[in-house]
Amino acid sequence: MGKEDGGVDRKSSVKKRVFDIIQIGNKDDFISRFFDIFISLVIIVNIAVTFMETFDELSGIMPILKKAELITILIFCVEYALRIWTAEYLYPDKSRANSTIKFLLSFDGLIDMGTILPFFFLSGFVALRMLRVVRIFHLFRLNATYDSFNVITSVIFHRRNQIISSVFIIFILIMASSLCMYSAEHDVQPDVFDNAFSGIWWSVSTILTVGYGDMYPITTLGQVMAIIIAMLGVGVVAIPTGIISAGFVTEYTQMQREATDDATRSMSVLVVDDGSSFDKAKVGDAEQEYNMQINLIVRNGEVILPTNDTILESQDTICYQNENYGLKG
Repeated sequence: MGKEDGGVDRKSSVKKRVFDIIQIGNKDDFISRFFDIFISLVIIVNIAVTFMETFDELSGIMPILKKAELITILIFCVEYALRIWTAEYLYPDKSRANSTIKFLLSFDGLIDMGTILPFFFLSGFVALRMLRVVRIFHLFRLNATYDSFNVITSVIFHRRNQIISSVFIIFILIMASSLCMYSAEHDVQPDVFDNAFSGIWWSVSTILTVGYGDMYPITTLGQVMAIIIAMLGVGVVAIPTGIISAGFVTEYTQMQREATDDATRSMSVLVVDDGSSFDKAKVGDAEQEYNMQINLIVRNGEVILPTNDTILESQDTICYQNENYGLKG
């Protein structure tokens, strides 16, 4: 029993170590960090090879490109298998089977599977490999709390009702403009506007300001309606853009407020007494002597952002970062 228990513990420790290595963004683990960079380079090579294979001028090196593509796909397969194998550590509150299923159905799991399957079965969906870039964005995220994808998903989630409403308005405008254009143009262009549904392509290209020109009205009534529909399209399409933009501003403001609150909670306050060691001292000298960081100074009701050469005066209120400096406000 002892040997069996030891073998199980050794297997568990190996699996846990593999899980730690393949996790994204573990900066404290050199091997894990190296693995992240290695996978990022493999992703870049895979996408580059996919693009290069479309150039007839590179037919001479096509065998090399095919081998590079195969090698990168095999690396993706190994990584995917390891993530499935260690899924129980990603969801420790679930059983082994449930944690595996949860990973397979998760966003990262679906992306990993979507980038591998086109190589073997769904060649027409090779563009799904571009989703692997998400892994690079996760690796080089802006900060530890809010990365760009968290902000985007948060904005879409909190503004989902407004976005759905605006999309519904666009849909109604498309259907109505298609029906109007059919009524005005069917008699003179029966082959172009043969039914109400045939005008949807014209409606979409007009409302979304693409305007390919393959379908267009030739009657006066149709042209007048096209002008009105085009003007309405510019305004209606701008609605979801404005909603999302306002959501980003709100989210960013909230992030800044939380960061400011965190910084404020970690600051201490000190009033400079007349004749104290701070009185008439330079900010830079005080910071160096007391191993502190002075963030701002309140003097006679005014807030001063200090520099190293700012002279402290008696009755100044100092707001500083306190990390066991031995100072009390």
